[in-house]
This record gives sequence, structure tokens and C-alpha cells, in this order.
Amino acid sequence: MKRIHIYRHVDCEGPGYLEEFLDVHHFAYDIIGIDLGDPVISDLSQVSGLVFMGGGMSANDEFPWIEQELALIRNAKQLGIPMLGHCLGAQLISKALGGQITDNPVTEIGWFSVNKTLGLNIDWLEGVASKFLPFHWHGETFSLPNGAINILSNEHCTNQAFLLDNIMAFQCHIEMTEEMVDEWVHRFDYQLENPSDSIQSFDEIIAHKLENIPAMQAVANIFYREWGNWVREYAEK
Repeated sequence: MKRIHIYRHVDCEGPGYLEEFLDVHHFAYDIIGIDLGDPVISDLSQVSGLVFMGGGMSANDEFPWIEQELALIRNAKQLGIPMLGHCLGAQLISKALGGQITDNPVTEIGWFSVNKTLGLNIDWLEGVASKFLPFHWHGETFSLPNGAINILSNEHCTNQAFLLDNIMAFQCHIEMTEEMVDEWVHRFDYQLENPSDSIQSFDEIIAHKLENIPAMQAVANIFYREWGNWVREYAEK
């Protein structure tokens, strides 16, 4: 049976709600822990989909595994394997396919709404509200690879998500669980010491997590369901 490979780069930035979704819908998957020294797997013959998670490093860094993942993404694109990226993972996909990773105009941390791009003629996206509230934690941004469609944006970051064939990539974090939010704000609380228009305080992030997470996960279901359809279609070829 072909399986989804999920690349985790930091111990606290696993698949989160995506893992719950995959379990409920009976997808077979493996988590490759780059943080644990697991190797990047180049053999894609038994892979039904690739997922790349976040991390505090930059896609422009010169770690050996970054170059290996970029090569893996390019190979997967040629083979037509569905891919899904979250934050750093989205930036890796963009860079591998010809995009550029640059500093975002501002660091964006906390609960900030994003807007769905106007004029999209994509049936399954009709279920996504014109504005919804995901989580954010990033200081860099990606440009759109050739042929990609920008589907989400906000005042802090123009490119919040893109589609390219059977690839989805999100700068924002739709995979968050309550436990992940708690761990991130405690582990990286030093990044929240100077709140601004684009950086929320520790207290503000925590205060709104219980009301924001269920609504965000409801939106994540729409994206993950469609991506899961692409995975099943590819696995059946």
C-alpha cells in the first residue's frame, strides 16, 4: 500500500490536526523526523503523497537535508505526486519549483484573518468563507512558482497559500491544535515580548485559542479533504 510521507523538521511542529484528519479518514502515513536524524527518502515508488511541515529555520539555509528535500519535491512534481506544505514546508515547495523565499514585510505571529482571493472558479473552495482566522508564526514569505494560484492573502502577507496542480502550500498554520499553540507560546515566548500590529502577546494568543481552533479546523477539513482526494486518486493509478 502506498503511504503518505510527512516530513517534520522540529519536534514541536508535527502534523497536528492533519494527523487527526488522516487517522479519521484511514490514510496510511509515516512521519519522517528530520529533527531525529531520519534520512530524506528518495524512493517515491510507494509514496501516495508528501507533506512538509514547519520549522524555525529558513528554506534558504544550507542544511544538507534542505537540498535533499528540494530535490525530492522537484522529483515528486515530475511524477505528479500530491504535496502539501505548511509554513517552512510551503516555502520549500515554492523554492524547489522556482519561487523565491524572502523576508516578509513584518513578522506575523498570532491569530490574524486571511481573505480568500476574489474570482476563484474552483468548486471545492466555495465551502471556504471569504475570510477566516488561522494561526500564524513566520518572518519570511514565498513568491508564487510559475503556474501557481494565490488563494489566500492578508494585510501582513500577500501570499498566504497557493495551489499548483495537485499541490497545496500554506504560509499560515491551519494544522494547529490546542496543545501545539500552548507549546509554541511557552517555548518561544521570547518572540512575543514586543507585541505590535502583527505580533500578538502571549496572553492574547492564549485567550483566543479555544474559540478560534474549532473554526480553523473546520476550514482545514475542507482543504485536507480535497488534498486527500488527490492522494487517493494518485494511489489508485
